[in-house]
Amino acid sequence: MLIKRPADIKSSEITPERVYFNRRAFMQGAAAAGSLAATTGLYYLFAGINRRPPSAPGPRPLATVIPSDPALTTEEPPTDYDDITHYNNFYEFSTAKHDVAYESQALVTRPWTVVVGGLVNRPRTFDVDDLIRLFPLEERVYRLRCVEGWSMVIPWVGFPLSGLLKLVEPLGAAQFVAFETLHDPKQFPLQRSRLLDWPYREGLRLDEALHPLTLLAVGLYGKTLPNQNGAPLRLVVPWKYGFKSIKSIVRITVTDRMPRTTWREAAPHEYGFYANVNPQVSHPRWSQATERRIGEFTRRPTLLFNGYADQVASLYAGLDLRKFY
Repeated sequence: MLIKRPADIKSSEITPERVYFNRRAFMQGAAAAGSLAATTGLYYLFAGINRRPPSAPGPRPLATVIPSDPALTTEEPPTDYDDITHYNNFYEFSTAKHDVAYESQALVTRPWTVVVGGLVNRPRTFDVDDLIRLFPLEERVYRLRCVEGWSMVIPWVGFPLSGLLKLVEPLGAAQFVAFETLHDPKQFPLQRSRLLDWPYREGLRLDEALHPLTLLAVGLYGKTLPNQNGAPLRLVVPWKYGFKSIKSIVRITVTDRMPRTTWREAAPHEYGFYANVNPQVSHPRWSQATERRIGEFTRRPTLLFNGYADQVASLYAGLDLRKFY
């Protein structure tokens, strides 16, 4: 039997094992905000919003993609492309994972600009395609662990966030990096609701943002990002829970203060700023000791820092990971 490395496996050769979850929608944010119909379908009905048919062009092959440093990628088999693109949390579109791919198809991702500023010497506004051309694109096969207890392995395509930050030259007072998703209720139907405090916001410490593993992703499986996965530009921080990896970014701000982050503000007793994957720190409503890999039938142990402890544990030396979760 010939065993191939992940880089040699074509998506068409990966046989999916269909595992469909029927979990309760992840609705703590709705409780914190105060009101939302129990399902996305009801919300559309009550709000009088017409569901738009798919209209966006499909993902297209990316230009030259270079292999990543082996130390920065995993050799685990990637999750099937169809599962990656049809099991998505993207609350701007829907609270039902299997609906996001449909609801997101009308999102217009060109033209698209990204504002990078704050405590930097050289603030800039980039057209996203110009930004992509500034850096060599790498394929990084990363584990993704959702706070809900499921996981994937995704072959992202992108470039290190550190490259962009070095380009704008953070000032000496800089300590954090803040991120914002596009705020456009016409394109993001659930931004018309009070589900969360829009726009979606996230943040990292500056040293986390500069870490070699921290990626700005523009594609997966060698193609441009599908809308439901955060097109045209998203953050990927593989040792943190997935909600830290903000999608459809339009603003990156270097600051000296810990940024506001969406889920921490919605439910601070459940979601911390750090959000590092830690099997020893349970969510208040479920254990984080195990996870279910999409495409598998049994649960597996969750790894500290999602298996990236050798690379990132030094960032948190002396920090109480139970207190700073």
